Amino acid sequence: MTDLDDIDRKLVLALAADATQSAGALGRTLGLSQPATWRRIRRLYDTGIIKGRKLDLDAEKLGFGVTVFLGVKLATKGRVSLEDFERAVVAIPEVQTVEHVLGMYDYRLRVTARDISDFERVLRRRIMTLPAVGNVEANVLLSEEQRPGPLQDA
Repeated sequence: MTDLDDIDRKLVLALAADATQSAGALGRTLGLSQPATWRRIRRLYDTGIIKGRKLDLDAEKLGFGVTVFLGVKLATKGRVSLEDFERAVVAIPEVQTVEHVLGMYDYRLRVTARDISDFERVLRRRIMTLPAVGNVEANVLLSEEQRPGPLQDA
């Protein structure tokens, strides 16, 4: 674990809230010069604390009104079936995240679709035909709240 001082924590929180802020603007907020702020940001990237920036899209406005979380239990377990499943599932464009988990299911998938019938098509034609798929449980997302994460209180 990399040690963060108070300024690093404030910098991470500010970037988490708005990653488009310039080093100069962040520095003015934190009482640092632009070069000092940039060096801190670069160090956060170099140590892997900041892994990148991502674009937050509104799936519904893009025509994808349904999000479903799938719990997938593989029918057969073993290194080969895990790798085959992972390779196949990441190739499905509607699958937004693939998480290998411990518990009742082996994987948790986040799937977006235009509507329920589109989701059914993805489920039947793409997901259920994947290598080693056994049981699948679907949970439809009703609402979502973004949380700031553990650094807020740190």
